[in-house]
Amino acid sequence: MSGPEPSGGEEAKQAKEAEDAEKFSFMATVTKAPKKQIQFADDMQEFTKFPTKTGRRSLSRSISQSSTDSYSSAASYTDSSDDEVSPREKQQTNSKGSSNFCVKNIKQAEFGRREIEIAEQDMSALISLRKRAQGEKPLAGAKIVGCTHITAQTAVLIETLCALGAQCRWSACNIYSTQNEVAAALAEAGVAVFAWKGESEDDFWWCIDRCVNVDGWQANMILDDGGDLTHWVYKKYPNIFKKIRGIVEESVTGVHRLYQLSKAGKLCVPAMNVNDSVTKQKFDNLYCCRESILDGLKRTTDVMFGGKQVVVCGYGEVGKGCCAALKALGAIVYVTEIDPICALQACMDGFRVVKLSEVIRQVDVVITCTGNKNVVTREHLDRMKNSCIVCNMGHSNTEIDVTSLRTPELTWERVRSQVDHIIWPDGKRVVLLAEGRLLNLSCSTVPTFVLSITATTQALALIELYNAPEGRYKQDVYLLPKKMDEYVASLHLPSFDAHLTELTDDQAKYLGLNKNGPFKPNYYRSVPLLGAL
Repeated sequence: MSGPEPSGGEEAKQAKEAEDAEKFSFMATVTKAPKKQIQFADDMQEFTKFPTKTGRRSLSRSISQSSTDSYSSAASYTDSSDDEVSPREKQQTNSKGSSNFCVKNIKQAEFGRREIEIAEQDMSALISLRKRAQGEKPLAGAKIVGCTHITAQTAVLIETLCALGAQCRWSACNIYSTQNEVAAALAEAGVAVFAWKGESEDDFWWCIDRCVNVDGWQANMILDDGGDLTHWVYKKYPNIFKKIRGIVEESVTGVHRLYQLSKAGKLCVPAMNVNDSVTKQKFDNLYCCRESILDGLKRTTDVMFGGKQVVVCGYGEVGKGCCAALKALGAIVYVTEIDPICALQACMDGFRVVKLSEVIRQVDVVITCTGNKNVVTREHLDRMKNSCIVCNMGHSNTEIDVTSLRTPELTWERVRSQVDHIIWPDGKRVVLLAEGRLLNLSCSTVPTFVLSITATTQALALIELYNAPEGRYKQDVYLLPKKMDEYVASLHLPSFDAHLTELTDDQAKYLGLNKNGPFKPNYYRSVPLLGAL
């Protein structure tokens, strides 16, 4: 039977405990926890309440002063000291003495040139087309007026068109998507570009008009993304519109406008529907959005998607890409659809097809991908839960009824570039991204390689329309010949070291095909025309 522990052992034990407590100082904090934990619980309770207006304005201003920050959050070259001065009020010239442009800051040209050079590295197919055709100059004499997103990738396309003999004047199709440094680089290179990030609505139309209304220069080709340029020329300059040799349109919104003109008998020039080309639908719309949707949401909101409930409006190619990306990160994804074919695809891909009104109170994120108008109405916005994120992946800015939010009872608070909190009288707030405009090109970047496919398709469509013999194309909307779709795809295969199998003569005869293609019929498409985006 053991006796009591010697006093010396007790002293040694206490000394050891004191040494350990000093060594692991955080344990001392834990032992004092009760009062601290109660205080922490109070803090949490206060934190979960709807925020009051006190201090909000100073916080939002400290995070972001303006929506006109540089396009790339990874590398911003915008001189903030110039933010208060409109580019329209500046007198700028490039190194050659030309002032035939209007950009944020021509001094950013060197940085923009680096962005373009980086993009060229992943657009080898478009560069290959440039090298193959620049000797022939198939666009010599073409005067192209363009209205697209002005990014490094689009700059590669514009400079390719110039290398093929065209003269170009360019404006932006989205007031938030212009890379200021890239626009400066194009202006330095001699392209008449009128665009900057953060244009007003008036600036937007002014830039388009400066591209069209020029003494001694008249456009004969249009490259459009959304139909705004085409609409402007048709309405304001009908004499110029009648002399256009061809229109190339790449968005579902713009294509819809063209079909409306054609149906009404008012389309007096041939137009090429690039949006429904397989090389646009199956690649740009699907794969580009699959990767860029997460990029745009992460940069603006830092949201974690695991377990979040998300509703995607529209299950066309854009919707499919968004749903695939969100599902992969563990989000619970719902889909809304008007087309039973697309709805059935969504069901078989494992998504629940619902009406927006059925889930609007419970979802954490709402994403529109339809190309339609008023998909998300004020009634939906009123019923959303606190901190719901609302954004648009379609080209048009009409999918979310943003106009209905500009009322006296609601408070708008800018918290980051392209991030607004819309605050209801009871303190509820909805997070609106890019004011309802295209999320990925307004708030983040898009994969260069995928845009190379679309840009190559656009270049070939312009070459085809400009060089087509008289009578080949009438005053209507056309789809790119399938042979060109396949040619664009083939130009991109070397990047993957892919090797195509060739048909034998017997196999080609059996299938009723030419050995060299086209391998798909002209009616082959990824989605029905004028269906969901």
